[in-house]
Amino acid sequence: MRSVLSVLFSVLSLAVLLVPAQGRAAEAFDWQNVKAKARGQTVYWNAWGGSETINDYIAWVGQQVKQRFGVTLRHVKLTDTADAVARVIAEKAAGKTADGSIDLIWINGENFASMKEKGLLFGPFAESLPNFKYVDVENKPTTRNDFTVPTDGLEAPWGMAQFLFMYDTAAIETPPRSIPALLEWARNNPGRFSYPQPPDFLGSTFLKQALIGLTEDRAALQRPVADDADFARVTAPLWPYLDALHPLMWRKGAVLPKNGPALKQLLGDGEVDIALSFHPADASNAIEKGELPDTVRTFVLEGGTIGNTHFVAIPFNARAKEGAMVVANFLMSPEAQARKQDARYWGDSTVLAMDKLPPDARALFEALPRGIATLSPAELGKVLPEPHPSWMTRLEAEWQRRYGQNG
Repeated sequence: MRSVLSVLFSVLSLAVLLVPAQGRAAEAFDWQNVKAKARGQTVYWNAWGGSETINDYIAWVGQQVKQRFGVTLRHVKLTDTADAVARVIAEKAAGKTADGSIDLIWINGENFASMKEKGLLFGPFAESLPNFKYVDVENKPTTRNDFTVPTDGLEAPWGMAQFLFMYDTAAIETPPRSIPALLEWARNNPGRFSYPQPPDFLGSTFLKQALIGLTEDRAALQRPVADDADFARVTAPLWPYLDALHPLMWRKGAVLPKNGPALKQLLGDGEVDIALSFHPADASNAIEKGELPDTVRTFVLEGGTIGNTHFVAIPFNARAKEGAMVVANFLMSPEAQARKQDARYWGDSTVLAMDKLPPDARALFEALPRGIATLSPAELGKVLPEPHPSWMTRLEAEWQRRYGQNG
């Protein structure tokens, strides 16, 4: 009887945890119980592994959660988040509703939309985590709204990103500050620009940014693609633009870099004069490591560039749900967020609100150095919302149909 009651208590404790924070009293949240269950668990975190800087940060997170909470973190390095999503789908189809192979996923955008729609996510849990109280949900609405899709507590925010351009001032005095101006610049500087090949997320973001800069109906991008005619109408200006741009690019557009780091290396090697990034401190970090010359600076487009929040989510059949929640909570802690924003370790913008932090935590951010090529928040300017995920899916498919054989 005692063991049955113990199991029942555990189930009820977890059920209390999953009630959204705004719907229950704070004292009903038994975080100590969650931490006790997490101790000794191994969390398999499927996360993009294409950047050594990010990999090093995740390794640091692993050291911290091991020392503080007794949780072992294993970084399963991905080249495409969709691979992890496909694995969870396959496990569900095989009837594996427990002891899944993935405990935590770095996710956002179309992959989150797909997992939410298919019922592949555990939760809601995010807004019940103790550190969520520091998140800037008021001024950073994408912390609750992922590519127009409400998160509903099914993923926990852990970083902000904004699309920007890196350029070498030794070659460019005045960078192009709009999508049409970029094409004109490419005409005057053939072979000196490229973008990563979709479906790499940075390449796909370039397509979305170009579309925002060219379409006459931006509002349509905030709702799902209605049908083929809707897609054709809204994207009509994009394809002639790319048809004109590709022959002017590096290697005449016949070959595209496979990802952001590959494009950044081309900038470092002097083969192109402009590269793309989603991290405001990326250029400063690369300069400090000797990957880019110290003449590189960053710029954004007039009228703003795309920005979003990235998250971690827990699959419905995760084996170490408590351990995954402990990791997600630590990722939102002021200490982890300040280190993440430090260009020496990553340079990713925080999801936290400074006015919600206690003075000692706020001091961590105030002490951060700003890199030589890092724009201030004011200089980063307006953040444009991501289009609905259905637009990226269709853009990637149409891009592949038109240009994939030459990419």
